[in-house]
Amino acid sequence: MTVLAFRADCVQHALSLKTSDTFLICGGGDRVDLHARRHSNPASRGRIILPILSLLMASGCISAYGADTVSKKNHARPAHGGAAGKKITPPRDEVIGVEVARFRPHGAETSVTRHVMDRFVAGTSPMSILSATTPGVTFASDDAFGLDTLANTLYVRGFNQSQIGATLDGIPMGDQGFLQYNGLNIDQAEIQENISGMELSQGGGALAVPSTQNLGGALQFYSSDPTDKFGGRVSQLFGSNNSVRTFVRIDSGALNSTGTKLFVSMARTNNDKWKGYGSQFEQQVNSKLVQPITSLGKITALFNWSQFRQFNYLGMSMNMFRKLGPNLDYLYPDYSAAYNAALGNYPKAYDILGNESDLQNATYLDGAQSQQNYLMAVIADFQLTPRLNEKTIIYAHLSDSDIEATEDFPSPNGAPLVQADGPTSLQRIGFVESLDYHIAGNAIQTGVWYENNAYSYPTYFYQQPLLGAGPPRNPLGPFRNPFTEELNDQFNTNTFQYYLQDTYTIRHDLRVNAGFKSFIQTTHGGAKSNNSFFTGEAELPSGTLTASSAFLPHFSVNYKPDSHNEIYVDISENMRAYSYSPWFVANGGAWAVQNQQQFVNNKNSIKPERVWDYVLGYRYTSKHFDMTADIYHADYYDRLLNTTAGLIVQPISTIVNAGRESIYGADVSATIRPFDGLEIFNSVSYNDSEYKQGIMYESAYVQLNGKKQVAYPSWIYKTNVSYSYRNFRATFNATYTDRRPLSYVNDVFVPAYWLAGVSAGYDFGRIGVLRHLRADLGITNLFGSKYIGGMGFSGFPVTGDYPTLFAGAPRQFFGTLSAKFQ
Repeated sequence: MTVLAFRADCVQHALSLKTSDTFLICGGGDRVDLHARRHSNPASRGRIILPILSLLMASGCISAYGADTVSKKNHARPAHGGAAGKKITPPRDEVIGVEVARFRPHGAETSVTRHVMDRFVAGTSPMSILSATTPGVTFASDDAFGLDTLANTLYVRGFNQSQIGATLDGIPMGDQGFLQYNGLNIDQAEIQENISGMELSQGGGALAVPSTQNLGGALQFYSSDPTDKFGGRVSQLFGSNNSVRTFVRIDSGALNSTGTKLFVSMARTNNDKWKGYGSQFEQQVNSKLVQPITSLGKITALFNWSQFRQFNYLGMSMNMFRKLGPNLDYLYPDYSAAYNAALGNYPKAYDILGNESDLQNATYLDGAQSQQNYLMAVIADFQLTPRLNEKTIIYAHLSDSDIEATEDFPSPNGAPLVQADGPTSLQRIGFVESLDYHIAGNAIQTGVWYENNAYSYPTYFYQQPLLGAGPPRNPLGPFRNPFTEELNDQFNTNTFQYYLQDTYTIRHDLRVNAGFKSFIQTTHGGAKSNNSFFTGEAELPSGTLTASSAFLPHFSVNYKPDSHNEIYVDISENMRAYSYSPWFVANGGAWAVQNQQQFVNNKNSIKPERVWDYVLGYRYTSKHFDMTADIYHADYYDRLLNTTAGLIVQPISTIVNAGRESIYGADVSATIRPFDGLEIFNSVSYNDSEYKQGIMYESAYVQLNGKKQVAYPSWIYKTNVSYSYRNFRATFNATYTDRRPLSYVNDVFVPAYWLAGVSAGYDFGRIGVLRHLRADLGITNLFGSKYIGGMGFSGFPVTGDYPTLFAGAPRQFFGTLSAKFQ
């Protein structure tokens, strides 16, 4: 058969070019098969297939081709679903196999492939890899792997992780930040090695993505399918801070004549904190089963489980960072120092801080978190007719967490400290239904999404011992016999979303997309119980809020005059539903306000956030050089800000409507491949995000017009150099992040910093039963920068400094041995 390489998005394009029942396209992963019904006359087969190939080649969809021969035995194998989402192998078809680059940038979307992800230290968060390789994206944390959800912050062109939609294999994943009230972080949902690629829509489009928060785009992760042959993979990492990470995956191969196949994998990561006391431990299990259904399509079932137990790092202010350095951390297990600090007797070394607030924030005893997650889904992906595709996703997600910290409240025994534990519970169940119909150059897509989400967060207090009467409680539990319940917040949310869009191929080089989505989300909840002695409020926030819009439009144009050049325009309107978290969580949304009266007042003054996004871009691709240039603008309406003051674990929060925000920016990137094996990537990003109005704060009007958006840099520069020669590969990457505003009035900034990393590996080939036995070495923070990574976990102040920052990890070394077997 003939083997061709072309972009996956050309599958739909090809369908629009040829819609005869005698022509079908189906594929899997990086492979697509073109099927033409066998004619008795070979010339007829040519009249069907060759014009299609000619059109694909003329439109630039095909980048290379060659000839191959497949035996009848191989030809009879079931095809595998993927890019076109269908599996069709009519035994009497003429088949042309096509190799697909599935994760290839197109339009206002960028992609990261498995090949690129393999250049980084095993187990590195996909969001950290996205940041290192994608213009306009910045990710920061406090650990080398980027797995600490408390400290992680992801921004895309000024929008953070709570304003970006996220999915895994089409399953809605909700907020990717700390305390996921409506979803699951990708680091807990899928083992990194099982992710086949990710796609980022940096405009406001992606109508089909089930999300009510994607103001600034959508991030879609895809997990790999089981392989057709029995085999597996193993890897073992060792590194700094006693880091140990083990990954094992077993693929069953085809188990029967119908093509049933599955994989089961596990990963276990454990490492000491790079400062202070404690460790960060995570273990995961992923399993996936694929069952082809004759020529109709396939059914996929997945079950993912994860558990992590982490001692957290201390949140810092800039004053704490500058005067006590990046190694400042919780006092645990020094109970005496924390006990005396709670009485106002601070360690002498801390006097340099100079203010009471920072002295209190710097001397907390401990902070920790643990979580257990279950994610289950059944996905039916069928081609009902040659023109009509259907996909159904039914999913369930259960999470149980404990958020722990020692607080300066009196215990019944007279100790000035209590151990607080928040045993959260999240239960989501929902479905996604979509249809894809092709006719006369139109690719019409429509679908619905429904989800019910139950979320609860009670807080219990446990007695800490008197000084000298015993050690403090372990911040990771177990927790038994609380002396009181401080409060209990519970929420229930129902979400319904509908979308409709049509991609019309006007001619082979010009496509237009137009569509809209509608959604309604209602959340009822708040405080079910309240101990006013500890909360200080007679009545905590409780009530119902609804966010709805009947028409959120999206329009895009893609012009590709030849195989090298592409021009695209993307325009959309999006709205974000109200977020929610427990009453005392800073930056926690509409219910994280001081009391019930403020919540009632806010119902009349706040509205769901809306954004108009505009993107104009140009892309050039060739064998030796790629270049992309985007300019973008966003008009932000009803910008909601959580203003924060007070202590880290006892913040005073207020949500206010800041009116408008305006975002202007540009991303320019270039990749040079001067010869086989060498790839050099550089990108420069500029962003000007400014508030346009002011806010009421503590009964006074604060002017924010012209002030820069908090937490996002104006300039980002990235470079990546990758070199491979035969079995050797080496990669260097570096990122410059400009200074970032800490306060809304921009009187305090977090300094700019450089962060670099290097990795190198050698493939020893086959040794015994092992294939691709590899040895890899990786170094993170290569130049030992002292910098602020994640920021904003406890909100942002209107003015001045605030302990909402995390120091980034120092230089770390990691070595990995990995192999495949079959």
